[in-house]
Amino acid sequence: MLAMAKSGVVIGIDAFPIEIEIDVSPGLPSFNMVGLPEGAVKESRERVKSAIKNCGYPFPTQRITVNLAPADIKKEGSALDLPIACAILCTTEIIPQNILSRYCLAGELSLDGTLKPTKGILPLSLAAREWNLSGFIVPKANAPEAAVVRETAVYPAKHLSEVVGFLVDNIKIEPQRINLNELFKEEQSQYGDFQDVIGQEHVKRALEVAAAGGHNVLMIGPPGSGKTMLAKRIPSILPSLTFEEALETTTIYSVAGLLPSDDPLITLRPFCSPHHTISDAGLIGGGTVPRPGQVSLAHNGVLFLDELPEFRKNVLESLRQPIEDGIVTIARAAITLSFPARFTLVAAQNPCPCGHLGDSRHKCSCLPSQIIRYRNRISGPLLDRIDIQIEVPAVPYSDLGHARRGESSAIIRKRVVGARKIQEQRFRGLSIHCNAQMSSKELRFFCKLSEKNRSFLEAVASKLALSARAFHRIIKIGRTIADLEEATNVTMAHLSEAVQYRSLDREKI
Repeated sequence: MLAMAKSGVVIGIDAFPIEIEIDVSPGLPSFNMVGLPEGAVKESRERVKSAIKNCGYPFPTQRITVNLAPADIKKEGSALDLPIACAILCTTEIIPQNILSRYCLAGELSLDGTLKPTKGILPLSLAAREWNLSGFIVPKANAPEAAVVRETAVYPAKHLSEVVGFLVDNIKIEPQRINLNELFKEEQSQYGDFQDVIGQEHVKRALEVAAAGGHNVLMIGPPGSGKTMLAKRIPSILPSLTFEEALETTTIYSVAGLLPSDDPLITLRPFCSPHHTISDAGLIGGGTVPRPGQVSLAHNGVLFLDELPEFRKNVLESLRQPIEDGIVTIARAAITLSFPARFTLVAAQNPCPCGHLGDSRHKCSCLPSQIIRYRNRISGPLLDRIDIQIEVPAVPYSDLGHARRGESSAIIRKRVVGARKIQEQRFRGLSIHCNAQMSSKELRFFCKLSEKNRSFLEAVASKLALSARAFHRIIKIGRTIADLEEATNVTMAHLSEAVQYRSLDREKI
């Protein structure tokens, strides 16, 4: 007898429909699986067989052939356990075929038939709404995540027998419901507040400009000057995630198996801070079957690289593509996958190996050759891609106890959100969302400079020996500063401030 069930597999961060076809025919007892199943899928034979028997259902003692169609796509993961088991029960006429065909199923089975959560349920739920089915049956632990997609009726189940009872109309399962408005009410206070940082007002201003325009930042200063403290507070001034951005970010965490069990939707911008010993595969993504790396986990958020020169050179150079294109492409012999990686890069480093160059409180013990070698660990092309380079001096001891508290994150965030709204209006209909993403074409159209301002900028570029990329980035920063002031045109004052944010370039003078 022939039976069929519907499910899906996740490749990269996208889900593709899979039809599980099962044929039970006369012959010696066997259980064969075809259609490019990987390790976990092949092992489902034992899990499915034990689960069916332990639930009290008869298991066919004939020749069983399972075809996973389309046969040219590799299938991996344990989410196909449930649809395979239900299709086998359909061949024994326990589940009607016309009912089974109306649902998408996904879930891992334990040997006693209990449904366990699995990775990648959100992309499957997003795809299920396009498949015109009556609903999506998933493990109860995965139901809130799947129910984020409101167009799909999600039915949570704890056990295989519960799924069977639902499909034969003996058990009623209520669709999972979640309140998206409640999820988005989470406060950004967990990131800390800029009020907590004493002094460093010029650095806070630079970070405000970076947040307003989506610009990358490099902070250079001695140990203890507050670089990490400032970086960790950047998400508190970024605009809230939109629902579409939240879905993108949650999909990546779901595929990576890092979605918190109590958070069906990530509503706060991610902050990723990998250690400097990370490999290029850990940062960019990789593996035999490519998985998202830290740059993708930071999508729509902040990637903080502390002690930037301590990262291996090949790791830093691998950042070029995601910084420039907002996407990571991982090529393997069998498959090439792309992961989204649009993030704000925030990096920090010491001015020299000992960290005390320019610090009035400590004497630097580094030789000039050591300082040059230390700074050369970061290539010129990578530095060019970092829009804002700002010095973070040590705060004097006398200021720590008496300095006036600065603006709160809430006040700064209000200005940042206002600037972002101006940019959304400006780029409506385009595939970019903030000033940092402008290409040279958009730059010419949206950032027209007067003859006087262009002459000033050309003189600066000539004196600092700026590359064309650095020259354009100064204009983008100037445009962001103008947006913060709600100014229509980029003025000399905006460009002058933007030049001050190229600290390493100014050292060439």
